[in-house]
Amino acid sequence: MSDAAALKTYGTVPPDKRKEMSGREFVNGLVDGTLPLNTIARTLGYDVAEAAEGRVVVTATPNDGHLNPSGTVHGGFAATLLDSCMGLALWTTLAKGVAQTTLEFKISLVRPITPDTGLIRAEGVVMNRGRRVGTAEGRITDSNDRLLAYGSTTCLIFET
Repeated sequence: MSDAAALKTYGTVPPDKRKEMSGREFVNGLVDGTLPLNTIARTLGYDVAEAAEGRVVVTATPNDGHLNPSGTVHGGFAATLLDSCMGLALWTTLAKGVAQTTLEFKISLVRPITPDTGLIRAEGVVMNRGRRVGTAEGRITDSNDRLLAYGSTTCLIFET
């Protein structure tokens, strides 16, 4: 976990407070620590590190707690990072009173991730944002910019 992530809080943002913010304000609050990260971020040790319109970066350092029986990082770890960065990228495009949820996502694991991999970056970018459906793609890379996994998502956009 990064030093910045260690200083962040965890929980959920109450729906009435979330309705008062645009998606960009919401995600920026996750980045700067004025809003709590979700509790799975604490469990898995990831941080929402960067946000811009239609783009979000999530970072993590894999450790022994993420291993599968084969001794590599479980694919669910990569799936969670990709689902988070892609979904949050879509959040950055939403107006006040609008939310999104994942309908489906697909990932491909390209290289094994281990605790020796070090810091990894999951970057999500919006591909298309309609009124009711949005799509995004994501990539996980290591510090040498080698592709470790990639994915795509389709999300439902709705009024809250």
